[in-house]
Amino acid sequence: QVQLVESGGGLVQAGGSLRISCAASGRSFSNDDMGWFRQAPGKEREFVAAIRWSGTRTWYVDSVKERFTISRYNANTVYLQMNSLKPEDTAVYYCAAKQSGVNMSTMTRGEVYNYWGQGTQVTVSS
Repeated sequence: QVQLVESGGGLVQAGGSLRISCAASGRSFSNDDMGWFRQAPGKEREFVAAIRWSGTRTWYVDSVKERFTISRYNANTVYLQMNSLKPEDTAVYYCAAKQSGVNMSTMTRGEVYNYWGQGTQVTVSS
């Protein structure tokens, strides 16, 4: 059974750092692109970051560029390093995976991801 499990969320003060992890299981995800999305209370789900199956290319929403870094430790583990956190980063963060394809323009679209985790809460206090 394919599963994505996020971990590492928590409460942090503004300006602090946090690293959240996504552990995929059930099969190898070596040919899957991986992404992070977030959803704040009362808001729609938002793309945060994505990484190509090869780890050679990444994407970020403008609001987190220069602060967040997505990386792949191995085929089934993805991290999101979050620095200089702001209260507006408060949300439930979800890991997602999709089979890689030629069209990379879809990397930021949640509807193309096939697998989703349950989410991990990140709260940034001011």
